[in-house]
Amino acid sequence: MAKQARRMKNKDNARRSKKKVSVLTQERVDYVDYKDVNLLRRFMSDRAKIRARRVSGNDAQQQSEIARAIKNAREMALLPYANRITTQRGGGGGRRDDRGPRAEGPAPRPTAPPPTATDAAEGDGDDSPEAIDEGSEA
Repeated sequence: MAKQARRMKNKDNARRSKKKVSVLTQERVDYVDYKDVNLLRRFMSDRAKIRARRVSGNDAQQQSEIARAIKNAREMALLPYANRITTQRGGGGGRRDDRGPRAEGPAPRPTAPPPTATDAAEGDGDDSPEAIDEGSEA
C-alpha cells in the first residue's frame, strides 16, 4: 500500500514541478516568420507533425503563431506536410536464399532488345544456322 501512495505522490510532484520554457521566449523572438525554416523545424516532430503546446512549452498565442507559420511554409513548399520514416525490419524470421524473389538489388537487364514484328517476319526464312546445316547435308 505504501508503494502505491508514494508513486502517486511522485507523479503529482513531477507534473507540477517544472514548467517548460518556450524556445521563442528563450531566444526573444518577436515575430514568427514562415521563411525561418530552422526555427519552425524545432516545433515539428520527425514525422513533420506540429508539436503540442505541452511538449514545446509555448503559450496559446505563440502556438497559434507557430502553427500558422508552419502551415504557410508548407504551402510555399519550404516544409514538408509529412515525412515518411522507413525502418529496416529485423531479419530473424528464417534463412532466405539470395537467388529468391526477394533478392537485393534491381532485376537483371536483358542483353538483347525484345523482338519486333519485322524481326518475326524476317525469321520465317531458313537463315538460321540449323537450317543451313540441314540444307547442306541433304
